[in-house]
Amino acid sequence: MSTKAYDTVKLARANKRPTGLDYIHNLCGDFFELHGDRCYADDGAIVGGIGHFRGIPVTMIAIEKGHNAKERTARSFGAPHPEGYRKALRLMRQAEKFRRPVLCFVDTSGAYCGIGAEERGQGQAIAANLMGMMALDTPIITTLIGEGGSGGALALSVADRVWMLENAVYSVISPEGCASILWKDAGKADEAAQRLKLTAWDALRLGIIEKVIPEKELGQPAFYSLLADRLEKELKVLLAQEDLLQRRYARFRALGTPLAPGPAL
Repeated sequence: MSTKAYDTVKLARANKRPTGLDYIHNLCGDFFELHGDRCYADDGAIVGGIGHFRGIPVTMIAIEKGHNAKERTARSFGAPHPEGYRKALRLMRQAEKFRRPVLCFVDTSGAYCGIGAEERGQGQAIAANLMGMMALDTPIITTLIGEGGSGGALALSVADRVWMLENAVYSVISPEGCASILWKDAGKADEAAQRLKLTAWDALRLGIIEKVIPEKELGQPAFYSLLADRLEKELKVLLAQEDLLQRRYARFRALGTPLAPGPAL
């Protein structure tokens, strides 16, 4: 069986791939990081804050793996704890309050699965993010930049637009984990990857995402410039739609006509 899908998995995990902070700093020159979930602690695996993206005030949130051993250890290898997800939801609600769009960058093999994370409500934190993002009244664009693993990735991917880099992957489980469960043999990860339909092109064909971003000159200024152009164009469309709905609601309220809030764009 072809190993093309598993080759893509290897590319998505490559050490030299840009991480979440690389995207934030190349797209937002005045990024100001905000910390903590106001409940327990700050989680280094999820970075979030505010800044301007091409003149648009935005909130940026990214899952960060780190580049070297020291950074990766400090950031749990990009496996967020519940406080990381709570921090992300806090920042998204703050963005909603101040009418800022949200840009998310996802790269994780999955949420941290240690005992401490479970004791602090890992599943509940992820579920709260899913529910919160469904109803968030401000535009959200999520881009999967590497691995999109299970609920750990989904917790930042309930968005108005979900994009993937062409060598990113998005799956309910890793190929190795899937192979271990189905065939009791992690060595069959290549076959599992093929069957999981986890590539960007699979996700596009299945309607899970809206766009695949080419990786030509990945990590170079030209790549970030192209991505910024696409994000800016999409943000302006979403913001225009949001403004139209707000004006429509205002007219109905002025006429005294009851109108239930519509779904988030």
